Amino acid sequence: MSCIRFNTPAQRRQLADSAPAMVTSDDPVAQFLSPAITASKVSRIRRLASDPNPKIRESAALSYHAPLEVYEALSHDADPGVRACLAKNEHVPCDILRRLASDPDERVRGFVALNYFVPADAMQALADDPSAVVRGLVDWKASLAAENERADADLVSAVV
Repeated sequence: MSCIRFNTPAQRRQLADSAPAMVTSDDPVAQFLSPAITASKVSRIRRLASDPNPKIRESAALSYHAPLEVYEALSHDADPGVRACLAKNEHVPCDILRRLASDPDERVRGFVALNYFVPADAMQALADDPSAVVRGLVDWKASLAAENERADADLVSAVV
């Protein structure tokens, strides 16, 4: 008995027709669908945000689906690691990022500087930060933006 399976053309068509549609995005992460955001998931994020373990609160701070009041509470967390995770999160509202831009912890301010959704006024404040590390991150991010603008301009001129 052979372990090779020979499908007829009709069977191969039937298999192809019944296969789920494939996502054709170039981004491999886009091929994996996240579960729907439900009330129970939001409730779970709220519980994580109030856990005594700061590492658990960090996971809540990194969530894209936390309610505003959770982000607000975590922005005042005593643990700088929790505030740093919040500063990394691209879904945190601008007002909270502005507050975190003046956080006493250098690492928190550094992550605010790296967040692409931080408001311009907060970036300006970080450009004058007392920490050389934070100022360096602001300069590095500005150089990346300038490099991208040059690349975009080169691309447009090559097309025209």
